[in-house]
Amino acid sequence: MKKILVAAFICTMPFTMQAQLKGMLERAKYKANQRLNSKADEAIDKALDQAEGKNQPKPTAKEESSTKAVETEEKTKAEPAGIKAYSKFDFVPGEKVLYTEDFAQDVVGELPVNWNSSGKGEVMTIENKEGKWLRIFQGNTYLTGNTKSLGENYTAEFDMIYYFKPKLSGYLLPSFTFGIFSSATDEPADNKFLQEHTRYNSVEVDIHPGSNAGAALQSYKLRQHQFSSARLPLDNYTDAFNKVVHFAVQVQKTRFRLWVNDTKVFDIPRAVNIGDTMNQLVFKMEGSNYKDEEVGLFLKNIKLATGVPDTRHKLIEEGKFSTTGILFDFQSAVIKPESYGVVKEISGVLKENAGVKIKVIGHTSNDGDANANLELSKQRAAAVKDLLVKEFGIEEARLQTDGKGASQPVADNKTKEGKAQNRRVEFVKL
Repeated sequence: MKKILVAAFICTMPFTMQAQLKGMLERAKYKANQRLNSKADEAIDKALDQAEGKNQPKPTAKEESSTKAVETEEKTKAEPAGIKAYSKFDFVPGEKVLYTEDFAQDVVGELPVNWNSSGKGEVMTIENKEGKWLRIFQGNTYLTGNTKSLGENYTAEFDMIYYFKPKLSGYLLPSFTFGIFSSATDEPADNKFLQEHTRYNSVEVDIHPGSNAGAALQSYKLRQHQFSSARLPLDNYTDAFNKVVHFAVQVQKTRFRLWVNDTKVFDIPRAVNIGDTMNQLVFKMEGSNYKDEEVGLFLKNIKLATGVPDTRHKLIEEGKFSTTGILFDFQSAVIKPESYGVVKEISGVLKENAGVKIKVIGHTSNDGDANANLELSKQRAAAVKDLLVKEFGIEEARLQTDGKGASQPVADNKTKEGKAQNRRVEFVKL
């Protein structure tokens, strides 16, 4: 009866008072939801103020050497649930690392060395996240420091955080774009490609976040539009706000595949144009009515690799398969979920060749203490063996393990790409 009387009362109210009451109810509902994230918002505001130099006391010499950026979420919540969550992930990276970037050598607060931007970009650190990240701002375009040709078969990977602090305003969220293009005979980071990376040959993906999140793929040749995909949904992408999302691209001649975390979004046979060879990555973020402290991107762990790994031929016929695609947490033997595709590929070869026994050998770069690297390489090899046994059902008696630390490099440890190539796991046929 009370509910009926209240409804009747509202109906008899003047229209302006009804609108005001409705607005108050909507705002109360919003504020209730907003309080659930109040602690995270306070930490984000404080961290971003620090990154922008607002309302901060004069830093000490130690503080100046490491600027903290946005606190996203607790580390245990920000990462994927575990390697089993990637059970459908069949991405396998290229054999040879051509370019890698984790911004470790770059100065906090500045654009990375050899990169180019149409506006501003800053290397930052993030609370509860290892290493440094590149902050990408709205309305800007960014070109990497890569100068090497990718060939016709290659892979591209990177980690990204879409930072978003919800606001009552309800503006549309800005989309972001990443693409691969050819600079032909021009310098890959030339200013002209900040405006027209479709000049020669390109393929790009537009990601639209929000409640109706989706992704669309397009390709261009000589500035002319060649292909457009349907806009495909990205389920639950709003759950990925302020968390690390792994993007993986595999190109085989004209075929384009894209995974976002464990989900394969695209597998298009004729999306990439034959012509000028790709050699550059581009990242863009659309502008919006949100302020920079309310929305933005963070980028890290970029890796370009060439070639199509032939696991079966390498392991069974040549007797050894080496991969940089089995990744581990920093200074740890914990295998990252995005390694699932490579380990799954190995297990498939072993199941098809039941009489084959192998030795799993871990290798590291020369960063850090030699004895610690040796022990870590052994632990990582043992972790791979354990995964093959427990997750894929390979008989333990068929597997041996060893670790060589940094004692057997296959590339120059003086370069980032060489170190990445040396951080590998080898499977040797016994």
